Amino acid sequence: MFTAVLHKEDGMYVAECPEVGTVSQGNTIEEAINNLKEATELYLEDFPLKEVGKTLMTTFEVAVGVKA
Repeated sequence: MFTAVLHKEDGMYVAECPEVGTVSQGNTIEEAINNLKEATELYLEDFPLKEVGKTLMTTFEVAVGVKA
């Protein structure tokens, strides 16, 4: 199982798989994920992974414009 991280850029959804480094895009979230899945499958055909570890994902906040 892999992770998809998505963000919107110039009206398109961009999806990235951090475990492999593949990136794709689509007009919808579903399309971006499907394109990412295809790109990742193609990548792994040429560069198979020996082991896939579990990804730790978290969120954090930053203060913008605050001087220390």
